[in-house]
Formats: sequence, C-alpha cells, structure tokens
Amino acid sequence: MSDLNLKTIAELRDGFRAGEFSAREIAESFNAAVEAGRPLNAYTVETPEDALACAEAADAARQSGDLKPLSGIPLGIKDLFATEGVDSTSGSNILRGFKPPYESTVSANLRRAGAGMLGKLNMDEFAMGSSNETSAYGPVISPWKRNDGGNAALTPGGSSGGSAAAVAAGMAPGVTGTDTGGSIRQPAAFTGITGIKPTYGRCSRWGIVAFASSLDQAGPMARDVRDCAILLEQMAGFDHRDATSLELPVPQWEAGLSSDLKGKRIGIPKEYRIDGVPDEINALWDRGIEWLKDAGAEPVEISLPHTRYALPTYYIIAPAEASSNLARYDGVRYGLREEPQGGNLDAMYAATRAAGFGAEVKRRIMIGTYVLSAGFYDAYFTKAQRVRALIKRDFREAFAQCDLILTPTAPSAAFGLKEKMSDPLAMYLNDVFAVPASLAGLPAMSVPGGLDSQGLPLGLHLIGNELDEQGVLNAGLAIEERAGFTARAERWW
Repeated sequence: MSDLNLKTIAELRDGFRAGEFSAREIAESFNAAVEAGRPLNAYTVETPEDALACAEAADAARQSGDLKPLSGIPLGIKDLFATEGVDSTSGSNILRGFKPPYESTVSANLRRAGAGMLGKLNMDEFAMGSSNETSAYGPVISPWKRNDGGNAALTPGGSSGGSAAAVAAGMAPGVTGTDTGGSIRQPAAFTGITGIKPTYGRCSRWGIVAFASSLDQAGPMARDVRDCAILLEQMAGFDHRDATSLELPVPQWEAGLSSDLKGKRIGIPKEYRIDGVPDEINALWDRGIEWLKDAGAEPVEISLPHTRYALPTYYIIAPAEASSNLARYDGVRYGLREEPQGGNLDAMYAATRAAGFGAEVKRRIMIGTYVLSAGFYDAYFTKAQRVRALIKRDFREAFAQCDLILTPTAPSAAFGLKEKMSDPLAMYLNDVFAVPASLAGLPAMSVPGGLDSQGLPLGLHLIGNELDEQGVLNAGLAIEERAGFTARAERWW
C-alpha cells in the first residue's frame, strides 16, 4: 500500500496543490489499491481510465492555475447513483448491464468539482439490507478482522458496505453513500470511518435509484470529519429536478469547522439505554459524553418517548414506498426481461421480477404491498405516518432543550457474514439507533470512537437540528480530536 492511500482528502488536496505529488500518482496509487483489494468485493465496476483522465486534467489545471475544489481527488461512487455510460445496477440482477444515458445530480456535482471516479461500489440490493449480503454481486467483506486470531469474514455493514470497505481499506479516499435508515452511519461505525447523512433535501435525489423516497438521502463517507465536510460541500445544492430539494445556499462547512463547543448543550436521550446492548457500547457512549464536556459542552438528559416505535414505523413506511417505487421494474423498458415460452404479458412481469429481485427485496415488496392494501392501509400505513409525526415532534421538543444529541451509532460492532441473514428481525435491529433521525429528516453523523474487546471499531452518533450540519460536524470534530482513533484496517493487505 502506498503512503498516498493512507492520506485524507484534505492531505491529498493540499499535497497535490503544493506540488508534493501529481494527480496521476494519486490516481495510479488508488487504481492499484482497487485492483489489489478485489478479494473484498467492494467494487462492482472499476473505472481506472476515468480516474487517470481526471488526474491528467488536474495536473494540467495545476500548471495553469485553474484548479477546482476536488481536482486530483478520485472517488468511489455507490452503485445506487446513475453514472452516464457506466453500469448502474443498484446491486440487483434486474438492472444488470443497465448503462444510464444520464448522470445523477450528486455525481455530476462531484465531477464539476474536479473529482475522478475509481468505480462503482457494491451495496445491498436496492439499498435494502444492513450487512451488504443481499447484493446480486455477492457480499462485501470487511477489511477488519477480530483479534482472536480467527479468519471469520465480517460484514462492513449496509447498505453502503462497499463504500465503507473501500475507504477503510485505502481503496478510495472518499465515497458517496446513501442513507434511508442508517445506511451511511452504521457501515461507517462498523469500519472505523466517518459518514454523515445531511438534512433531508440537502442533496438532490435525482438520478439516485429510489428505495423509500421520503427517507432516501445521499451523503459522504471518508476517513475523518474534515473530509466529510469537503465532500458534502460539493455534493449538496438545490436541484429543480428534485421536488424535495431545498432551495438554500450551500454553507462553507469546512471553513466553519471548530471543536470549541462552549455554550452548546448535548442531549442524552434516556430511551436509548436499551436492554441487551453490550456494556462496551454504553461505556463508549459515556466516554463520548465526557469528550464533549471537555470541549465545553453541557450534557442534559432529554426524552424521546416515541423512540421505541421508530423501528416498526420505519419498517412499515419504507417497504410501502419501496413497493411503489420498484413497480417500474417489469422487463418492459429496461433491465432484465424473462419471457416464458407461450406466456402472456402478466407471465413476463412475474417471471422477470421473480428472476430479477433477491429474497430481501421480495420480502419488503410484499410487506409494502400488504400495508398499502385497501383493508390494511389505515391500520398500518396511516398509523405509521401518525407515529412518524410524533417522532418528529419529540425531536422538536428535545431541541428546545439542547443543540445536539449524542447516542451510540449501532447496538454492536461488526458481526460475521451469514450470522444474521436467517433472522430478518435481528438484522433490522441494527438500525435501532439510526432510524429515528431518518424518520425526522435530521442531519446525523457517525464518528469512530474506539475499539471493542475484539479489536473492532465502534462509532458515536451525533444528531443535529434541521439544517445544522455545521453543529454536527463540529461536535464530530471534537470527538475525533479526543478519541484519537488511529486504528487502520490494514491486515488484509
């Protein structure tokens, strides 16, 4: 592994601009890492030529003094984002081979900022999963291993598992992820990196394959808080093609970074002390509280009384929206088509969807269709929307007492592949701390805080009020500086 693969985006940007190395050297180093890291299955498509072409443009721009914010920085793009002329399949057989004739707004924004693309990143099929085991391309393997000497493969989390593994393994300095109910934050925690889900509407959803439209949000994943701020500045912005996009200026989040939290109140929700959570998780949470106190913040106990209903609410609303969104995959317009001999149109629909969708996607479509059916709509979907409104109200009332909220990111460290695939409910519980912020559309971030007794990363979770990404980033920086997390997942290399 080259030293360049261990640098942050900020270090690569500043070193490139200072002439310490060329953009081509950066691109070649990460292209080599992508190739060497194939056993992890983090990438579904590799685009080394794209990374080199953008590097050549960056080197030329440095000579002319016409550099862009991300000139010389190659990134990985989650397979949920449409990338013009490059396979964009959402980790599903039903879209295998689909090459969109257009570019998603977020990836287009990154390209305009000068970034190159290393490839497309593996993910749970249609972003439905918490372990990156539902992908049609096979599971992603975490670069981390337990310190007990065993060789059991671990999950990098999901659905942005390929994104998380790529950053943790030095196969990309930064990546895009998407978060519907924790799919940026949980993988970040499992792999010892940083990831932020911004306020719903900060980043355009145009060109991102839809899972649950009222929840889906793009965000960056990278080695540290500053890198997330750098990427988010370029990803965010108003887009008239997305009706939910916020027509607001993009703040200068990197310039506003400060770990001084004097005068800030940090809410500690009593409902997040959940039975069955390992003592190590609660111990890290307590250390996080002390770190924020050391940064000048005041911890205050708050109540989020409807937290216990968040997970069942999410698993009604998200599948309902998914069943509607995924109805478009029928074999008629694009993607896979299965035509049974002698079959009619309905037979073609059924055969295509049976062959194209995996088990978890089918499960969620069936759940969603059920809760939207005439006899159960009010009993399930309408009631879930009412509970969602109560969860949003809980957060509004909490933020009258505090500025930020601190919780654990996930109820455990990374678990083994296949360990929970046979128990969907156990898998869904991975999102217990992340889902409430998603239902409320709030900015939230995971920052690595330490290792458990088996040498695996654990994350701390910060939730901010609407549009307060700066507050979340600043508190994340305060934790980052005090946690001193320097562990690297390099043993696989």
